[in-house]
Amino acid sequence: MTQYGMPTMIETDTLIRCAEVCRELGLDFVELNINFPQYVLPKLDAEELNRIAKEYGIGYSIHLDDEMSVADFNPYVSKGYCQTVVDAIELAKKIGAKKLNMHMARGAKYTLPDRVVLFFEAYEEDYLQQMRAFRDACEQAIGDSGVMICVENTAGFLPFQRRAVELLLESPVFGLTFDIGHNRCSGDADEDFILRHKDRLQHFHIHDVRNGKQDHQTLGTGELDIGRYLTIAKERSCSVVLETKTVESLKESVAWVRNWEK
Repeated sequence: MTQYGMPTMIETDTLIRCAEVCRELGLDFVELNINFPQYVLPKLDAEELNRIAKEYGIGYSIHLDDEMSVADFNPYVSKGYCQTVVDAIELAKKIGAKKLNMHMARGAKYTLPDRVVLFFEAYEEDYLQQMRAFRDACEQAIGDSGVMICVENTAGFLPFQRRAVELLLESPVFGLTFDIGHNRCSGDADEDFILRHKDRLQHFHIHDVRNGKQDHQTLGTGELDIGRYLTIAKERSCSVVLETKTVESLKESVAWVRNWEK
């Protein structure tokens, strides 16, 4: 059965408020976004999260830092991000969160007169070696807990990123998040790649798009065939975040989904 969740929003600036909205709309979980200052890992207490979850009848997923540069060539940076992921895994175990959502950083760039060179691409072997070490550390931290790290498409995976994603998918603790809005805004650049790995799909970020570039719109108000993607999510038993960014838009999107499910 597909579970539906909501994102952390600026408007719902406390976890209690998120939990209230989640319960009010009949959703299953809140995706805790650790980009928010109130949700950085040192501020999240597992006992309090579990208390709120029990009181409001909700669960959690975790959205890792957008700039999660786990393969950075500076060891102080990469170790810090890797430790953040390990700490998030430990929190996830304590609060029953089975999905951690992760972006793939493009890294620093070098601007030449005629082109831009990405360091991860120019030094791809070093980059992939770092990603391999990260993968193995995550596998060790997760063990048999059932926690999954789901790699999300953002601005269109570049070839070196696709190779890194496939390297991560060699481990059973990694899966994919399909963000359908990001996919459309990048010219549908990731759809074929993701659907070739449909067996590794675990999580969806669902939001509509207007004019090929305005994402995070209310479901049914844009150009995407939302039902097609929800059908894939159901077939794969994926969890789904209705990733609109205001409470009113979320309410309208939940209503759209309930009507679609009839």
